[in-house]
Amino acid sequence: MRAFLILEDGTVFEGTQIGARKEIISEIVFNTSMAGYTEVLTDPSYAGQAVCMTYPLIGNYGVCREDMESRKPWPDGFIVRELSRTASNFRADMTIQEFLEGHGVPGIAGIDTRALTRLLREKGTMNGMITSNADYSLEDVLPRLKEYTTGKVVEKVTCEHKFERKGVKALEENGAISGSARFSRENYEAGIHEKRPGMVRVLNGAGKRVALLDLGAKDNIADSLVSRGCDVTVYPAWTPAEEILADEPDGIMLSNGPGDPKECVSIIKEIRKLYDSEIPIFAICLGHQLMALAMGADTYKMKYGHRGGNHPVKDLQTGKVYISSQNHGYVVDTDKLDPQTAVPAFVNVNDGTNEGLAYTGKNIFTVQFHPEACPGPQDSGYLFDRFIDSMKDSQKGRE
Repeated sequence: MRAFLILEDGTVFEGTQIGARKEIISEIVFNTSMAGYTEVLTDPSYAGQAVCMTYPLIGNYGVCREDMESRKPWPDGFIVRELSRTASNFRADMTIQEFLEGHGVPGIAGIDTRALTRLLREKGTMNGMITSNADYSLEDVLPRLKEYTTGKVVEKVTCEHKFERKGVKALEENGAISGSARFSRENYEAGIHEKRPGMVRVLNGAGKRVALLDLGAKDNIADSLVSRGCDVTVYPAWTPAEEILADEPDGIMLSNGPGDPKECVSIIKEIRKLYDSEIPIFAICLGHQLMALAMGADTYKMKYGHRGGNHPVKDLQTGKVYISSQNHGYVVDTDKLDPQTAVPAFVNVNDGTNEGLAYTGKNIFTVQFHPEACPGPQDSGYLFDRFIDSMKDSQKGRE
C-alpha cells in the first residue's frame, strides 16, 4: 500500500506503508545508530516523535523481547529506507513488521532517508504526517502540522506505581538465584538480573539503596545498578520529594525521558527539594536538564538534536574522550549557568554543547548522554561506579 510522509515545509516523500494502518502527526527526528532498532523503538524518550533510521536496512535480525528497553514501543511512527520482512536471528521472537503492527505503530518504508535526514539537518526538526490517504490536501494538512506539539509526554511514559528491583548480591544471599542459574531465561523473565550477560559485573554497590525517579527510564538504567549489587526502588515521575526522602535512599537517580524539560514544572519543584538534601544524585538526559532548571539554569531546543550511538564526549576532569549513546533534542545553556551552582563536566566534541554538569559543593553530577547505552557503546558505564563511590563517600561523611 502506498504511503506518504508530509513535512510542515510542504515536502512530500512517497513510499510503502508498514506497521499499523493508521495516520499520525508527530515530530520527525532521525537516529544514526547502525544497530539497536529494538532498543530505539522501546526508548520512552521517543514518545511524541516519529523516528527516521539513517541506516538503510532495518529489521534483518528481527525483534527479541530481551532487548526491549521498556514494555512497549513509544514512537508515534517509524521511517526506514528498507524494512526486512524476514528475521535472520535465532534469538528473534518476531519480525519488526509484526512488532510494529502488534503495538499499533504505523510507518513508511522505501523513501530516501538520506535526503530526509539532510533536510532535517538543514532546516531543523520538523513536524510531519504519515498517511496512506492518497487524496490528502496540503492546504488542510500543513496547518495541522504547524499546530502539533509533543506536550506533556512524561506522564504518559512513567510507571504507574512504586516498585523494587533487588540487587544481584542480595538475591544470591537470599537464595533467589545462584551463580550458575543467574543468566537463565527464567531468571530474566522474573526480572532478577540484568538482561545482557556479557556486561562486566562488579558488585561494588552491594547493599546500597537507590531511588530511581522514572521520567521515562530505559530498563538498563536500573539493570546497570542492579548488576552492581544495588537495590533499586523506582518511583513515578510525580512522586513528592518527601516520599522519596522518607525511604532514606543512599542515592537518587533521575532518569531520561521525553519532551520539553520546561513542561515539567511540578517535577522541577520536587527535584529542587531533592537537591537540598545531602543525598548523592546522578541524573541522565532529561533528569540532567531538569536538575539544571531546578537550580536556575536554562535549556533550549537544538536545531536537530543528538540521536545515535556515535557521539564523542569529553570528560573535562580527565581529558578523556568517550563515544556515547544519545537521544535528546534539548540542551542546557551553559552561558546562563552560575558557576557557584554548577560547572561543566562534559562537552560534546562535535558541536561544543554541554554534556554534563558537576554541582559545586554538592555530591551531584549529571550527564546529557546515556552511560547505560542500549543501544550504543558502553564506554561511559564507569559513571555508575562513580555514582556508587559517591554514595560510599557520603556514608563515610555521615559516620
